[in-house]
Parts: sequence; structure tokens; C-alpha cells
Amino acid sequence: MDLTDSQAVVSVVAALAILGGLAGVVVPGLPALPLCWGGVLVWAVFGGAGPGRWAVLAAATVVVAGGTVVKYAWPGRNLKRTGVPTSSLLAGGLLGLVGFFVVPVVGLVLGFVGGVWGAERLRLGSNQLAWPATVQAVKAAGLSMLVEFLAGLVVAALWVAGLLLT
Repeated sequence: MDLTDSQAVVSVVAALAILGGLAGVVVPGLPALPLCWGGVLVWAVFGGAGPGRWAVLAAATVVVAGGTVVKYAWPGRNLKRTGVPTSSLLAGGLLGLVGFFVVPVVGLVLGFVGGVWGAERLRLGSNQLAWPATVQAVKAAGLSMLVEFLAGLVVAALWVAGLLLT
């Protein structure tokens, strides 16, 4: 691959955006699916890969839109059913963000769990009631991340297929 070739540069930029998007599933502040979609968009617009590139972009758009809807709807429905309020999730998210910077690597998880547990402990009044709600919130967050990651992988697979076939 010659990096003076504009096609190669566009492909590398698209690949880096898609990889950044996949990393964005676990790194706060990186918009995972928009980065993956942006990589495919850059490749489709500037790659000169032929008419099939637009079909790949359209398919990636459908996957990103569907993944975004499912990412919020499915875990949210489970949380509503178990009675975990949005305020507890916000407390977990805020402490998770703080924890990410205070305790590298594991701080995000520790902060999220601690924030949800603390909010539920204050709301419900006992550890025995707060812990099951915390477990449900952690499961919902994990499910949301899994859906987002799988949607990102599908977008990456579509891009690789488009790269190889167009």
C-alpha cells in the first residue's frame, strides 16, 4: 500500500475511524456508532470505490440507526420493568465518568456501580433492596454496550466487504 495513493489514505482513515468507534463503546466521550458510520461515509464519498459504496453506506446507515434505537429501547424497557429510576442511572453515569479519570482502567465500572448503588441506597433505604436494583442497572448498561458493539462490528464487516468487493 502506497500512502501517496489517495484511495489508500481514505481507506486507512476510514479504518481508523471505525476502530475508534469500536473503542468508543467503552471509552467515555467517543461516539461509537457515529464514528463507525463516519468512517464508512468518508470511504463512500472520497474512496472512489464505485457505485457499490453507496449501497454499503445505506446498509451502514440502517445498521447504525437500528442499533441506536435498540441500544436505548431494549435495556430501558428492562429497567422500567424492574423499577430502576433514571436518576440512579444518571448518578451512576456521573460517578462512572469521574471514576474513569480518578482510577484508570477500572474506575468507570467502579464509579458506575457505586453511583447506582448509592442512589438506590438513598432511595430505597436498605442495602438488601439497593443491591438487586444495582445489578439490574449494570446488566442494562452491559446489554446497551453489547448492542452498540455488535452494531459497530456489523458496520465494520459491511465496510470490509465493500472494500473487498467494490
